[in-house]
Amino acid sequence: MGKYTKKVGKKRTKKIHFKVAKVRIKKAFKNYKMAIKYLYEKTNYESEKHLRYDVKTFSLARMEKLISLVGNPHKRIRSVHIDGTKGKGSAATMLAKMLEANGYTVGLYTSPHVVHLHERIMVNSKMISDSEMLGLLNRIYAPVEKISKSERITFFEIMTALAFMHFADVNVDIAVIETGMGGRLDSTNVIKPEVIGITSLSIDHQSQLGETIGSIAKEKAGVFKRGVPVITVQQDPEALRVLKSCATAVKAPLSVTGSDIDFSQRFETSREHGPHTRICLTTPTSKFEHLRVPLHGKHQAINCGLALAMLDKLKASGYEIDDDKATEGLHNVSLKGRMEMICDDPRIMVDGAHNAASIRALMHAIGQNIPYDSMVVIFG
Repeated sequence: MGKYTKKVGKKRTKKIHFKVAKVRIKKAFKNYKMAIKYLYEKTNYESEKHLRYDVKTFSLARMEKLISLVGNPHKRIRSVHIDGTKGKGSAATMLAKMLEANGYTVGLYTSPHVVHLHERIMVNSKMISDSEMLGLLNRIYAPVEKISKSERITFFEIMTALAFMHFADVNVDIAVIETGMGGRLDSTNVIKPEVIGITSLSIDHQSQLGETIGSIAKEKAGVFKRGVPVITVQQDPEALRVLKSCATAVKAPLSVTGSDIDFSQRFETSREHGPHTRICLTTPTSKFEHLRVPLHGKHQAINCGLALAMLDKLKASGYEIDDDKATEGLHNVSLKGRMEMICDDPRIMVDGAHNAASIRALMHAIGQNIPYDSMVVIFG
């Protein structure tokens, strides 16, 4: 039996007692290179297009077994959960930056990575180090091998467990967790967060999540928890109907930006900032007027509105948040692979858009924000 102090806001604390599973730590890896090689040898569904989407392939029970063998670190941290089809990483990063600017120690778990594996696990905008990753992989090796005797454990399950372990080790004040694929059976769905955010839903991963927007919405709503507030952006009518039905079923209060939460956006150009979008958003505790969105595009303005609305819910959970500091943090956001210009001559842009809806949003944002005579755009 152990105990630790969990921060609630900046003034209140509470003592939490927890049981730590006794796992004999076997140093299986002498160096980082060996450890990462072992990790990449595991099944990686991110690189497989045709998968059987069921409770055996995507097993929460397997994830719960793994996480219990390393002491249930996810139960020792407070968190928020962000799901959706597109914009999850952007919304998660904006929310994390606003919390960090308010003096909190913030964990951020996103996927996939753009350049370096360690982008997935960050604390206060700093990637996990090689030595930290090596230590965690040595700790998780025995549990992974134990489960692997009867089940095929995956790369994403291990990465998710490593993120929870790291965030618990450094005692983050809050962790911002992005789902991988789906929601209901996603490895991150072992947490009970303070608030859940749903970004824009569109047709993607049809072979796993279904051919209709309604079936996709149902899978995404699988992250809803009893009593945990949910905030979603405006959705396709059928998707929104499904989300509301699922929220009602588990008694999770659901709010929609632009409907239940006053939200608007407008595009403008200025000498100081060039082409950009500004938003207005009013919540029960805050009023943001003509706030400049740090990332280009209407879709990023919508993601920003979601992050701000989630921030408001965290105030109700005891976090002390200054809106001016949050705004400062927001303006420090930059993301690789989101309308990123990697060469000026010739002009080459890269973006992670890879389904019809996200490509349309990208083309609209380029036309609105980027002056050019000719330009190469690489997406996917």
